[in-house]
Amino acid sequence: MDLATLTLSEIEQGWHTTATAYICNYCGQAFQQDQVFHLNDAFYPAAEMINRHIQSAHPDAINQLIQSSSKYNTLTAKQRDLLVAFSQGVKDATIAQDSHVAAATIRHQKFTFREKAKQAKLYLAIYNQVFNNPERDAPIALPPATQANGPIAITQRDYHQLLQKYFESGDQLRLKRWPKQQKAILAILKRVSLEIPTTQHFTEPAMNNRLVPIFGDYVRLRRYLIDYGFLARTPDGQDYWRLTFKE
Repeated sequence: MDLATLTLSEIEQGWHTTATAYICNYCGQAFQQDQVFHLNDAFYPAAEMINRHIQSAHPDAINQLIQSSSKYNTLTAKQRDLLVAFSQGVKDATIAQDSHVAAATIRHQKFTFREKAKQAKLYLAIYNQVFNNPERDAPIALPPATQANGPIAITQRDYHQLLQKYFESGDQLRLKRWPKQQKAILAILKRVSLEIPTTQHFTEPAMNNRLVPIFGDYVRLRRYLIDYGFLARTPDGQDYWRLTFKE
């Protein structure tokens, strides 16, 4: 069993999937996905046959998992024995008697296993968010006008990093300074535009009132929002509104 390549679900169920077959983790037997299997005067698809195989050929699968010789199995011999007993439904009092310890010791060990499981869940959640989150590498949506001088893409990861760098922390959206890099400018404009409802039109003073708390040089901020296609205005500058574009 190659734990390095299997998912948590695949390890738990005892089999994994390739492009064409279901493969047993324990013995490697394969069931082709396009096959139908005849068993006991009935026909079964491969997805059901792999589960039947695990139940019949590996009834001690959980024990095999506990006793795995993988380098990733860091359980001590005593912990393995306890887990085997727990999996078999042996009562705490019986385990304590056989181990010559108090029943409270066995209950505490159960508590320890539960705590380790919680730690493992948190670790996996953190790991997946850091290393296996495709959304972080997905580009944010930008107006067509931002591509006038060549294609520019900003990933979700870049976007949030730039926001942390250029905006002050707190409930009030407040820009620390105006950036020089194009990506940072676009990230800032994208974030500021979200403060402007798409269902309303604004006079210039009303638009300024929305931008002044965000950045002292609100005139520059307003101009860039227009130039890059986040805002539009009438030729006389009396009416402003936020543009929508394909997200």
